[in-house]
This record gives sequence, structure tokens and C-alpha cells, in this order.
Amino acid sequence: MTTIVYVANADSHDISVLCLDAASGALAPLLEVQVGGTVMPLAVSPDRRFLYASIRSDPVRVLSFAIDPLDGRIAVIGESPLPASMCWISTDRSGRYLLSASYGDSRIAVSPIDAGGVALSAQQTAATAQNAHSVQADPANRFLFAACLGGGVVLGYRFEAASGRFAVLDAPAYRGRTGAGPRHFAFHPAAPFVYLLNELDAGIDVLAFDAEHGALASVQTVDTLPPGFSGKPWAADIHLTPDGRFLYSSERTSSTLAAFAVDAATGRLTSLGHVPTEAQPRGFAIDPSGRWLVAVGQLSHRLSLHAIDPVGGTLAKHADRAVGQNPNWVEIVAL
Repeated sequence: MTTIVYVANADSHDISVLCLDAASGALAPLLEVQVGGTVMPLAVSPDRRFLYASIRSDPVRVLSFAIDPLDGRIAVIGESPLPASMCWISTDRSGRYLLSASYGDSRIAVSPIDAGGVALSAQQTAATAQNAHSVQADPANRFLFAACLGGGVVLGYRFEAASGRFAVLDAPAYRGRTGAGPRHFAFHPAAPFVYLLNELDAGIDVLAFDAEHGALASVQTVDTLPPGFSGKPWAADIHLTPDGRFLYSSERTSSTLAAFAVDAATGRLTSLGHVPTEAQPRGFAIDPSGRWLVAVGQLSHRLSLHAIDPVGGTLAKHADRAVGQNPNWVEIVAL
């Protein structure tokens, strides 16, 4: 099995492609792919055959890449306009639609993906509460959820997976805490919980997910800031291990990663501590084996590879290396 790491580098206008040995943690560069613009969010199709990249400089667009199943190299197979500069992209659970969110334009969009894996122009857009920061489909592909930082809400939409059409629910799925700033969120892989990271206070809201009605209800709020923190919180990204046992988040002011153990029965989190990582870690990802976490630093222009303890979930730095300029997003696939 080959594990490939993709890193979006905004200022050098390229994607770094690296090969990770999931057994030893050896990390080797494979190639740099020029994309001709400010590349930020990336997304991988559920079948791991395609990679999508949002270009946020004019002309704003999405690039579609085919992933070589043998070595993970990528080749452009198409590009299409996006309705605005999109700070987030993901696919629905079927891989037939690209979901995107615009922070500056406060909207979400759905774009069809053709049979060849190319994301096409948006077929539907909708205005959101202020500063849409992420949009994802629930595990059953029946609802979409959009976290809106300025609006302080997570909006819910009923999603028709056959057509890719969506309609907003009568009320927000979740109203955030005042001043918290909903940013990114992650679904537990096996239990009915959602973990919402808030940018402005760096808190994580544990939310119970009603899969029948598309509603979210507060269970717990935990702080992700390290002891002795001073300054303005600036939380960035959140991910669970594939088995759902551990959760991690990144905070840019302190340049740290926070680790938590997850109780799958209740959804509640228990802190496992904090570790330093690359300077201003906007994005990170966990490999499919659940053994490695790759974090990138917007100010260091490097990535750090952290080993995940399989028993306790704590992190230990294993290696680091240079990537492109202003790395901000990481995707990892096992081929």
C-alpha cells in the first residue's frame, strides 16, 4: 500500500506531493505540481481517484486532477469556474458533487462532478449567514451543514443526493456560543456526534447529531488552548483518527496541536495535552492508518510529521521537511 500526502502551497502556487511509509514514518518528496494561482483548500474523492483544488486568486476556479493509482502522481483533467473565492471544498458522500463555501461572499455552492471525475460549474448556490467557512454532507448523504463564523451558526440543508439539489431547513441546525466563531467540524466515524471547532475562542463544541431531522444539540464544550496561553485565539483545523478514538485540533497563535480522547458512547472529550508544531498551523491531516499526523505551517513553509501513540493518542514529532510557500491544507490518501 502506498500512502501519499498532498500539500497546498498558496504563495508558491503549487501542490507538494510526498510519499509516506506508514510503517516507518519515512517521508520522501515525489513532485511539485504548479497550479497557476493561490491554491488553498483541497479535497479527495471518496474512491481516491481524484483530487480537487480551489484556486482563490482570479480567475477563481476548481482544478480537477486524476490520481495515479500506482504512485499517487496527479495530472490535471479539467478546470471550471467557482462562484466566488472558496475557502472550503469537499465532496458529497457519493463523490458525484463538489461542495464549496465562500468566507468573503457568505455562500455555499454545489457543483456536479462528471463521470470522468471533473468538477463542473456550480448548479446551485445559496447565501448563508456571514462568513461561511466549511460545508459537509452528513454520513448518510441526506443533509448538508455549513459552519458560518460571522453568523455564529451551523446551517442545515436537506440534500437530495440523486440530483445534488439542496434546501435550507427552517431553523439553524445549531446556534453557536456568542463570539465563538464556528469554523470547521468533523463527524465521528461511527457514533452520532459532530465536533465543531470555533476559531475566535478556540473552543470545541461536542454536538449530538439527530440523523433523522438534521439537528445538532450541545453535549460539551472544551478549551483547546495550551496552558499559559496569551494573545488572541485563532483556531484552525480539526480531525479525528479513522477509528474515532482520538481527536486533534490546531491553533495558530500558539502554533500548537491539542489532543483529546473520545468517549464514543457519550461523545465527550478528555484532554491529552498539547504539543508544538509548525508556525501558524492552518491545516493538518491524519493518514488512513491512524498512525501519523501531518501539520503544515504557513509561516515556517514546512511540514511536521507527528506519530500518534496507538494506545494513548499522544503526539510525538517524528520528522519535518520544507514544502512550498504558505502551506495551508493537507490531504492524505492510501492507494
